[in-house]
Formats: sequence, structure tokens, C-alpha cells
Amino acid sequence: MALTTRRRALTTLGAALAGSVALPAHAQAGERGHHPRPPRPRPLIHAHAHNDYEHPRPLLDALAHRFHSVEADIFLVDGQLLVAHDPVDLDPSRTLESLYLDPLAARVRAHHGSVYRGYHRTPFQLLIDIKTEGAATYAALHRHLRPYRHLFTTYAHGKVRRSAVTAVVSGHRAARAPMEAQKVRHAFYDGRLTDLGTAAPASFIPLISDSWSLNFSWQGTGPIPAAERAKLRGIVSSAHKRGQRVRFWATPDLPGPQRDAVWGELLAAGVDHLNTDDLAGLEAFLDPRRG
Repeated sequence: MALTTRRRALTTLGAALAGSVALPAHAQAGERGHHPRPPRPRPLIHAHAHNDYEHPRPLLDALAHRFHSVEADIFLVDGQLLVAHDPVDLDPSRTLESLYLDPLAARVRAHHGSVYRGYHRTPFQLLIDIKTEGAATYAALHRHLRPYRHLFTTYAHGKVRRSAVTAVVSGHRAARAPMEAQKVRHAFYDGRLTDLGTAAPASFIPLISDSWSLNFSWQGTGPIPAAERAKLRGIVSSAHKRGQRVRFWATPDLPGPQRDAVWGELLAAGVDHLNTDDLAGLEAFLDPRRG
């Protein structure tokens, strides 16, 4: 009788031990205090933060909304590159380094070579809009980018070496000549529609930007005219054949059906960057449309 009881007890203990071994891995991890990693945020590759520096936390707010491109206006002042929209807003503490270069470098180090951890498919874009005289400001910009050269996509002796961030220079057009003359540079040039189909290669002009309101009459009310839709798609097709991306500024940016209609047409045409000051608004628009 005692032997039978001991055998039943051992059988019960063995079943319990077997059950504990068979627990799912995630359940065991939970018991040990480990939790599955949260999913990595996927960047919104079409999202461009226009006048990014005017947000409460320049760059950081755009990254929190998963934007893949930001824009900073710069002024050359006593050898420093200050970030502001207008001269009256200049502040010596708001430099290109403090607002963008240093935070991007720290983030790329922390994320092992990318702005968004685990996302290496396309570089993050830093669009730098020159507000003071172009040649002198670009010369200063080139000097300021050199200490961060491993962070940036670089053109060297006819070849492009891709890195975590691609700097594209816009604004005052006098920057173009000194940039074209360089054999080594850590930035690229923002072209215009007049550059489509010219001899300038994508290794110099990877981005074609222009004003929506100066090239299209449709502002999102009613269907887009067939001729304007064809024009838009022709622009994108021509640029993409040459390896260039497309962006329009001065698109409608007040929340509502007109803005959504224009953004929808831009996406459908294959436009690469949607321009906005409304970070949350564009994030909410793009999220359900991601492929």
C-alpha cells in the first residue's frame, strides 16, 4: 500500500516537471522577468518635415513621428551656421551642429549605423536650405560637415559612397558652381524642374524640388485635371529614370479633404517626399497607406 502511494506520488511529480519543461518559450521568458522586444519603428520614407527647426524639439519631433527627411535653413554668421527661418530669429546657441549634426551622429552610433535601428535601405535625408550668399555659405558648410564625414553619403572622384544620412543643399543657387567643381564632397544639390533631362547626373542632383503652386493650378478641390495629372506623372517618370527623387513645396497644408486629395495624388504619382509642417497630420495620413 505504501509502495503504491509512493509510485503515484513520483508519477504525479514527473508529470508536473514535464509540464514545466513544455511551457512555451515566451511564457518561460515572462516568468524570468524577460519581455519580448517592442517592434522597431518603421520610418515613413515619404515624410519630409518642412521648416523642421520651428518645432518645439527640432529633429527629435520629426524622428518621434518617424519622418525620413527634415529641412533646416541656415545663415552664415561669423563663421557659424545658425538655424532659423528669418534673420530676426537668429540665436547663437541654435547651430547646425547642436540641432542636427550632433544629435544625428549620436543616434547613428546608438543604432549601429542607421538613423532608425535596423533600417538601412535608404539614407535619412537632411535638406539644408542656404539663406545667405550661396558660395561662401556652402564653403563654410563643407568645413562643418567634414568632421562628420563618416555620417554622410559622400561623393569622391566620381563615385558615391552611401552612409546613414544624405545631405542635400538647397536655397541660394550660388552654391552650385563650387559644389560641381569639387572632387570630394559630403553633400549633394537640390535641383529644379529645369534640371530634368539635363547633363547633371543623379550623383550631383539626386533630388528635384519645385513649387507646386507655380507649376499646378489644382489645389485639391474636385478631381485633378487630366492634363495636370499627366504632367505630374511625366515629371516623376523622367526623374526616376535618371535615379532622381521628387519633392514639391507649397502644397496645401491645412488639415482637410483638399490637402488629403493632393497628398493622395502625389503618392499615386510616385512623388518621393510629401512636404508638411504638420508632423502628426502626415503621419496619420501615411500610416494606413504603407505597403
